[in-house]
Amino acid sequence: MINYFKLKLLKTAFFLGEKYKVETKVIVADFGEREDIYNGIKAGLEGLEIGVLVNNVGMSYSYPEYFIDIPELEKMIDKMVNINIMSVCKMTRLVLPGMLERSKGIILNIASASGMCPTPLLTLYSATKAFVDFFSRGLHAEYKSKGIIVQSVLPYYVATKMSKIRKPTLDKPSPETYVRAALGTVGLQSQTNGYLPHALMGWIISLLPTSTAINLIMKTNKQIRARYFKKMKGK
Repeated sequence: MINYFKLKLLKTAFFLGEKYKVETKVIVADFGEREDIYNGIKAGLEGLEIGVLVNNVGMSYSYPEYFIDIPELEKMIDKMVNINIMSVCKMTRLVLPGMLERSKGIILNIASASGMCPTPLLTLYSATKAFVDFFSRGLHAEYKSKGIIVQSVLPYYVATKMSKIRKPTLDKPSPETYVRAALGTVGLQSQTNGYLPHALMGWIISLLPTSTAINLIMKTNKQIRARYFKKMKGK
């Protein structure tokens, strides 16, 4: 496991060891930094046979916003590209050669349903996730004949801290429910929404003309943005 928060890593490693009786290696790294963290990660992975790589690191906006009005825009651009795009490319570069030597391996890249269609007011985030989707599907085509599975996973909302959704529902499942469903698609689909209700949502959106879908998303995100500012004003 790789994360910038060492205490969280150690707690998770302890939990996994206690529950599943496995040894977990932890590497502390901040994917949002400009500095080259990947030499340290490479050293930490030395000697390990990585059978499955899950590129799950990601960040989004605090609230929907017009591109030029995003707070600390320059910093946000650098950080989001480093976290959402650069990490996927660099981690794949580190792990894929070993998988090719063994003629087997799985790479799961967590994109987002926002990457399936331009998402106004989350434009930068949406674009980075579209990159992850295209990158994943291209890699799968390149390496599937060599025993490597590369899957693009495009969830809608899941009840996590990042989404700020506390209570799971049918269309906004808990992480456990979503992961259990998504793992069932590995090896069957190179691109997946991972969870049946999300797949149905994606199918419905795909039936709409792109311009209609974009307009609907814009309207929804404008409403979310307005609620955010109303809430902030009330504090």
